[in-house]
Amino acid sequence: MEKTTAKKPTKIDKRKKIIDAYKNYVLEHGKSPASVFKFTKELKMKEADFYAFFSSFTAVKRAVWQKIFQVTLSTLESQEIYKQYSSREKLLAFFYTWIEELKHNRSYLLVLYGTHQLPSHTLPQELQGFRDDFKEYVKGVLAEGEENDEIAKRPYLSDKYDEGLWLQVLFVFRFWIKDHSDGFEKTDEAIEKSVNLAFDLMGKSALDTFVDFAKFLYQAR
Repeated sequence: MEKTTAKKPTKIDKRKKIIDAYKNYVLEHGKSPASVFKFTKELKMKEADFYAFFSSFTAVKRAVWQKIFQVTLSTLESQEIYKQYSSREKLLAFFYTWIEELKHNRSYLLVLYGTHQLPSHTLPQELQGFRDDFKEYVKGVLAEGEENDEIAKRPYLSDKYDEGLWLQVLFVFRFWIKDHSDGFEKTDEAIEKSVNLAFDLMGKSALDTFVDFAKFLYQAR
């Protein structure tokens, strides 16, 4: 008589379950849940299980933003051609890939940000983690650009480039969330023009050349 081995119960990823359930709730109700107690009760989950992973619904939203960024970066880094790109091309690739990932979450994002938009004066708490992750990533892109002279090193200004590009992220998102063009082609155009402008401004300009020449003349006296 053959022995039958009992199947081990499938381990449930509670963190993912909470995130997916939160997104579904927002999509179905057009707003965040009223309370963690009611939310977990509907999930047939203990309230303590929620707080084992998240301190609030804001923390859940933060996790969604960071996951979108992580998937975007993983997609880029899995492509051999990406490693050969210039800094300008890497940032363009980032934005195009990020938008593709945002599309998978558009309905969810429209509920939360489609009507009221992101405030221009304060950064919502749920974006803070994404902001930190992006700035860490883009600092590497900028460092490569400075090494190959694609980006000019400027006292005081160079240290602010990452913050300037973060503002560009917010600009692109705001543009995309209200873009109704076919295939979001207007967003693609906005990305191309804004990234090219950013790198033209960060690159060596005629003013930099003039300053270098003036320094040369002064030192050659």
